[in-house]
Amino acid sequence: MKDGTEIFYKNWGTGKTVVFSHGWPLDADAWDSQMLFLVQKGYRVIVHDRRGDTGVRSAPQGNDMHNTYADDLAAVLDALDVKDAMLVGHSTGGGEVARYIGRHGTGWVSKAVLIGAVPPLMLKTEANPGGLPKDVFDGIRAGVAVDRSQFYKDLAVPFFGYNRDNAKKSQGVTDTFWAQGILGGIMGSTRASGSFQRSITRKT
Repeated sequence: MKDGTEIFYKNWGTGKTVVFSHGWPLDADAWDSQMLFLVQKGYRVIVHDRRGDTGVRSAPQGNDMHNTYADDLAAVLDALDVKDAMLVGHSTGGGEVARYIGRHGTGWVSKAVLIGAVPPLMLKTEANPGGLPKDVFDGIRAGVAVDRSQFYKDLAVPFFGYNRDNAKKSQGVTDTFWAQGILGGIMGSTRASGSFQRSITRKT
């Protein structure tokens, strides 16, 4: 990246390109099953580790959804000479994709898919009564700062809907969620979770 941060990415296969952006606090491995499926169907698939969510490969600086995440995605696409790609973003990754399009345009984008994404607004306001109250975001930041290992273990349960009646829970899936989350540097993860609320309430 322009600030010297190294971003890890996966670039598999050939053919029509699908680019994935993962949710917080995960990393590129979160998309492995979908990428394997699409590679076997003749697609080229790309995903990168977002800064702040990837342990030693991450940087504590620049963890904001407003510009840096979008610019990191743009740098990866430019380095890999990606054109006519479908961008797929989940959760925070959806904010990354939306901001990328707003900031860098659609010249290299054929489609965009936002899955459970943070745009346009998550915070509860008078205009958005169905949003989440501020104390939810405060709780996320506190959980990461105080005991992020247990926080990620607890978060994995509702993340995958395992708190629903008759849900078939996979210990392997929840363990993988914890492993990806705990690999993230605490400074980057904490700053990213703080930026999460601030950036999604800002008009762009």
